Amino acid sequence: MPTHFAALLALMIAAGCTVGSGAVVKGAGPDDLLKLREGPGLNYNIIIGLPDGTRLTRQNCVTNSGKVWCMVSLTDNPSISGYVSADYLGHR
Repeated sequence: MPTHFAALLALMIAAGCTVGSGAVVKGAGPDDLLKLREGPGLNYNIIIGLPDGTRLTRQNCVTNSGKVWCMVSLTDNPSISGYVSADYLGHR
């Protein structure tokens, strides 16, 4: 197994990122929203805010500045997609 593939696989497992898996927004809090962003980092524009309990389909995850970001789409409206911090994703 090539080293770069093994490293990518290990990162995905460590981040809990299974391509196409179901996820739910968890931990944003009752008075806050998880920001869905255009790219994997805080410097990208916000597309929409997502409350706790929003169902998502998780795609690939990447690390940017030591933080894991996952590409997601809304389960109920897949045309809306972007990146969220993996810290706020729970399994459904």
